[in-house]
Amino acid sequence: MSVKKIAVIVGSVRKESFNRKTARALIACAPDTLKPEIVEIAGLPMYNQDSDDAPPAEFAGFRERIKGFDGFIFVTPEHNRSVPAALKNAIDVGSRPYGANVWGNKPGAVLSVSVGAIGGFGANHHLRQSLVCLNVPVMPQPEVYIGNAEKLFDASGALINEGTQKVLARFMKAYEAWVSR
Repeated sequence: MSVKKIAVIVGSVRKESFNRKTARALIACAPDTLKPEIVEIAGLPMYNQDSDDAPPAEFAGFRERIKGFDGFIFVTPEHNRSVPAALKNAIDVGSRPYGANVWGNKPGAVLSVSVGAIGGFGANHHLRQSLVCLNVPVMPQPEVYIGNAEKLFDASGALINEGTQKVLARFMKAYEAWVSR
């Protein structure tokens, strides 16, 4: 299997978010056949269909960057039982204008991270719904909802929970198999 470039999209734009820390831990346990890297979304202006004819430079740069990846892993918190606005905006920017979707036909996976006990279940499933609409085949198993995230990292941001480390390693192994299909 050749090495596949994987975009890791972190739904939280907060620098020290638990989602970003989890994304770093996920990248650290990636198999050699995957080359994951975080793609930043914080600088994207809000999508507006009026700009389709003359999009902001940030849109064109983001779309071109996303085109260069072989797959996607989305790491998201939950905001009001759904995905954060910045993540939804990034999805919209990459899927527009109509007919120019840069997400489609590439394997995706979702995991959610929250300080709440249910680990962002609502956001995870809302995101899956949007990705299906965009023709992103989303890895069905394992489903990963990481709760009580404030207890999983040390002061430097390193993942210190052994059980969560094992879950992330299994997730990446499953994603490797998903990408190879």
